[in-house]
Amino acid sequence: MSAEDREAQEDELLVLESIYDADEFRKAESVQGGETRIYLDLPQNFKVFVSNSSNECPALGRDFEHTICYLPPLVLNFELPPDYPSSSPPSFTLTSKWLSPAQLSALCQHLDNLWEEHRGSVVLFSWLQFLKTETLEYLNIVSPFELKMGSQNKVQRRVAEASSNTELDLGGAAGSDVEQEEAVDERAVQDVESLSSLIQNILDFDQAQQTKCFNSKLFLCNICFCEKLGSKCMCFLDCKHVYCRACLKDYFEIQIRDGQVQSLNCPEPKCPSVATPGQVKELVEAESFARYDRLLLQSTLDMMPDVVYCPRPCCQLPVMQEPGCTMGICPSCSFAFCTLCRLTYHAMAPCKVDADKLKELRKEYLQADEANKRLLEQRYGKRVIQKALEEMRSKTWLDNNSKSCPSCGTPIQKSDGCNKMLCPGCKHYFCWICMGSLSRANPYKHFTDPSSPCFSRLFQGMVFEDDN
Repeated sequence: MSAEDREAQEDELLVLESIYDADEFRKAESVQGGETRIYLDLPQNFKVFVSNSSNECPALGRDFEHTICYLPPLVLNFELPPDYPSSSPPSFTLTSKWLSPAQLSALCQHLDNLWEEHRGSVVLFSWLQFLKTETLEYLNIVSPFELKMGSQNKVQRRVAEASSNTELDLGGAAGSDVEQEEAVDERAVQDVESLSSLIQNILDFDQAQQTKCFNSKLFLCNICFCEKLGSKCMCFLDCKHVYCRACLKDYFEIQIRDGQVQSLNCPEPKCPSVATPGQVKELVEAESFARYDRLLLQSTLDMMPDVVYCPRPCCQLPVMQEPGCTMGICPSCSFAFCTLCRLTYHAMAPCKVDADKLKELRKEYLQADEANKRLLEQRYGKRVIQKALEEMRSKTWLDNNSKSCPSCGTPIQKSDGCNKMLCPGCKHYFCWICMGSLSRANPYKHFTDPSSPCFSRLFQGMVFEDDN
């Protein structure tokens, strides 16, 4: 190695270390070389998709499409020969998960052409700039971009016959030329096992990069009105509103303590976005999350029409109800119960109704539509429903046409006579006007005493026939 080549190599590697951070460039320890990771800048709303019509990925079961912000980097591993840059180019491999071998081969060929243009001068920075800024345009990659697996059989690249100024025209049609194994460069490596693993790698990398970018930015929390790094904040997935973790922790724990596990919404007014269980787990204490998890499961079960709970207070486990069947059997305590009234299973007999339930039943039946009325009749029996309605009508009539004895409560209807009343049940005297009790010795004193509120009202309300 000449002193000039050695100095040029050392200078070039030193410049690359100063330009790129540790995640983008890493110098090899044992040889003159290194590894560079090239992160491409994607246009907004960039989509990747997989057409499953060819059944390349049976696990998907259907076509896949997703909008992403970041793609895994291209990886350029290189080693500088002793006579670089005076005579020989760097030896290298170009690796990618999402570019096909044919597309990578096209990039390798272009790197060769750049060397020919700069022969005798250092070329690594020109290579990296081309890969960083021109890869998408050079390969004519636009959104939506179809992900494909290329041939895994590597063959020797055709260099001997190719002229030094001719490039493989794989731009735009590169994806369709994957089957041309003779165009695959042995330095081009698609580092992925299958289409399904490729999709997972892309989604995982995109999520990790978005999280990294979020954590490094400053956000204003509209609860405490402080600016904080994204690493100390949380973003609601649907609405993208951001609040600091400390404020959300207090807010969530209050809601969980009050049992409002379905209301862990974004604090923004009228915003319907809800925190995911994973986000809640990250923020609150373990005890609060255990309560949240339990209540969330219970509320979910409560909304399922085919789930009932064992009525035994010591059990209360959820029980699956068979369609069209009113019997539930608890898998824990083996208690067989009616899923309608929650009492011991009574087969085809109607459910028992107590006095309080009878009042509710009357109201529920009158407000129900025809379909629900038939269900209530099936559940409690038509005779029970009719009895409840008759009792309600009877009570309504008594309320409108009678008064209760102030002593025993017996309903009494006044059809004629004066306002001095005698209860036929307990023989108690009382005034029909004020319902006050009267003296048994002189019941009429209440109507003749000037100080009485019913003075001279003994015959009030009576209708007298005309004597003429």
